[in-house]
Amino acid sequence: MLISRYGYVGLTLALALGIVGVPVPDEALLTYSGYLVGNGTLLVPFVILCAFLGAAVGISASYVIGFRLGLPFLLKYGPRIRLSAAKIERAQSWMNRYGNVLLFAGFFVPGLRHLTAYMAGISRLKKRTFMLYAYSGALVWSTLFIYIGYLLGDQWQTVKTYIHHNGLTLVLIICSCAFVILCFRLFIAMRKVKA
Repeated sequence: MLISRYGYVGLTLALALGIVGVPVPDEALLTYSGYLVGNGTLLVPFVILCAFLGAAVGISASYVIGFRLGLPFLLKYGPRIRLSAAKIERAQSWMNRYGNVLLFAGFFVPGLRHLTAYMAGISRLKKRTFMLYAYSGALVWSTLFIYIGYLLGDQWQTVKTYIHHNGLTLVLIICSCAFVILCFRLFIAMRKVKA
């Protein structure tokens, strides 16, 4: 593993690449780091700092790619895959409304964390809003999995197995919650219009 060979720098680099979309087992990397903290190989403040920096660099790079390249690409090639300008505009509006929650919570769902920053950039989500929610999500996510690895010790790999087998379930739960919130807001808005 990169951490065993390159230590803190390896952790930062691997997480940055993983968040951008390179197939890196992010949770396994973090729990392994927690395990190394527990056995005294690494120091907890440096592990948390490097994990946060890696996640922050990765998600920022994804945002910039989405911001600079995403919208023109979608407007040019979107109609070929049935993404009209109206659909793209609706997706942007939806991201502007709920993107902050997705940026924070997306870290906890494999696959979703890779897409939220691209979508935030494509949707032109304000940079301050992006930074607040994405960076706080990165800090909570990385610290939590490092702590889990610390607690599990030699059993740190169980997290990788659990996430692999239950990742789809987590995505479905989050999508269901988002749908319920959206329906509730629509119901409230319709009641106000009738009143």
